[in-house]
Amino acid sequence: MTRLPSVILVAALVSAPALPAEAQLVISANDGKAVLVDGVNTVPSPSVPDTVTLLDASVTPPRVIAELPVPNSVIGPPQNVAIAPDGSIAVIASSTKLDPADRTRTVNDHTLTVIDLRRTPAAVTATLQAGDMASGTSFSPDGRLLLVANRGDGTVSVFTVANGVLTPAGRVDFGAPGSGPSHVAFTPDGRRALVTRNNDHLVSVLAIEGTTVRDTKHDIVAGLKPYAIDITPDGRLALVGSTGSGSTGSVDTVAVIDLTIDSPRTVDYVTVGMVPEAVSISPDGRYAAITVMNGTNAVPGSPSHHDFGRLRVYAIADRTLTPVTEARIGNWCQGVTWPSTTAVLAQCMTEREIQVFRFDGRALTPAGTVPINGAPAGIAVRRR
Repeated sequence: MTRLPSVILVAALVSAPALPAEAQLVISANDGKAVLVDGVNTVPSPSVPDTVTLLDASVTPPRVIAELPVPNSVIGPPQNVAIAPDGSIAVIASSTKLDPADRTRTVNDHTLTVIDLRRTPAAVTATLQAGDMASGTSFSPDGRLLLVANRGDGTVSVFTVANGVLTPAGRVDFGAPGSGPSHVAFTPDGRRALVTRNNDHLVSVLAIEGTTVRDTKHDIVAGLKPYAIDITPDGRLALVGSTGSGSTGSVDTVAVIDLTIDSPRTVDYVTVGMVPEAVSISPDGRYAAITVMNGTNAVPGSPSHHDFGRLRVYAIADRTLTPVTEARIGNWCQGVTWPSTTAVLAQCMTEREIQVFRFDGRALTPAGTVPINGAPAGIAVRRR
């Protein structure tokens, strides 16, 4: 682990007043080394530094509080940002970085960055190593554990957390290096975590006892290439977005997993469109918002290409999802989150902005945008 003196980083911050006590903190991780060129993720020339943006979402549109240089990547689900339950720290995972020998390409990364949110201004305080292609990242509900899904080596890294300090505590190895663990999500009681395995089409269930994490060997089939995952606040259901065959024109699904039974299993599939990139459940557990790629990352002119993505909202009831409404969004859109039950934020890479919507239970209404330095690729929220 490398500790970094905060004084070095203060100069890199934009003007950063303290976060108001009533604020809803949103953190956007922004990839500075990714643009789409004819449907191919390409390193721009020149590239810009990766950053994270801290936003106060208690106002509409959200207000930028600070920006820090922090490595991260669009490769992997847009859930590579995690905020501790007590709001003390945030952790950002980076799955790729510029190749030091050839800055026109990227290579795998394993970096975790810790941001102390208690400081004014917020500052990076440590960097650590997770596994190869560190991706989806989650804190346990009690804030004592952090899990990181490592897409490049088929593992989940385990860290204990105390007083804002992360300590490596082992890893869970699925014995399948090519399985592509993409995201890991805790159940609200903290006793289990679910891991999406994008390459071998499974969702693994981990058992958690204190700071011990083990693979139960109970795997769930949840669609073709499971990727993003979220769990309802009551812990009864998990929703898993599967990316399928990519932007080939075929529609993809979100699986509904019943967690109330001893051996969780998929109980429904809902067709949502071409490549559900992110899934986020509202704070009250009644709705799910899904960013659908909709072919915006396909080669222009190809049959599967469209010039807009989709933000779709579904009602959650009776172990299924029912369509409520949708809105057009930008291109190559990534993360989605709910700062409250009446607001939804969607990250769009090509436009380099966060698109803001109001939601009244029936319709999505555009409510502005937030320009971002870099391409927003991962997002997390802490509500107060």
